[in-house]
Amino acid sequence: MMKCLFFLCLCLFPILVFSSTFTSQNPIDLPTDTTPCTPVLDTNGNELNPNSSYRIISTFWGALGGDVYLGKSPNSDAPCPDGVFRYNSDVGPSGTPVRFIPLSGENICEDQLLNIQFNIPTVKLCVSYTIWKVGNINAYLRTMLLETGGTIGQADSSYFKIVKSSKIGYNLLYCPITRPIICPFCHDENFCAKVGVVIQNGKRRLALVNENPLDVLFQEV
Repeated sequence: MMKCLFFLCLCLFPILVFSSTFTSQNPIDLPTDTTPCTPVLDTNGNELNPNSSYRIISTFWGALGGDVYLGKSPNSDAPCPDGVFRYNSDVGPSGTPVRFIPLSGENICEDQLLNIQFNIPTVKLCVSYTIWKVGNINAYLRTMLLETGGTIGQADSSYFKIVKSSKIGYNLLYCPITRPIICPFCHDENFCAKVGVVIQNGKRRLALVNENPLDVLFQEV
């Protein structure tokens, strides 16, 4: 009996040594959620706050400028304004305030999933018509328009990200988390699409684009 135990120990010893050596010299990296947060900043250099309201403004002035606002979509039968537009100039009305609602955590970070909601007083019927979403493909404009009538924190919600622009300010991305979904503009490795502007009935309408994303800044209200 003792001999059997002795030989068993001899057989196990090399395995134990190998396991210890492999673990200490070749650690296995498990996935973690410790990605550092790079906070999104407003025009005053302060971190965006989920409890505050902001206007989405352009990085340009004059005819190239213009704030983002909530307006009525052409030919829409919705009972409330349901389109996400941008004014044709920065001279004139101010944009409609929005708030950013992160999917997780309490901070608003770059490249983080979030919902966007126009933060304005409204009647109960129109509450859902303040929440951003991406509509179906518009055959005439050959794009997918941003509209309202979405949900917050749900599987069918339209999720967005704020990322640094290659020029000035930030860009908005649309990043659906449920698949399969028809999104011919979602090309990158994260299945996200750029948010830009198209012309609809003489107005600038936010929509998904392949090129020229909208460069924006966030001005606290």
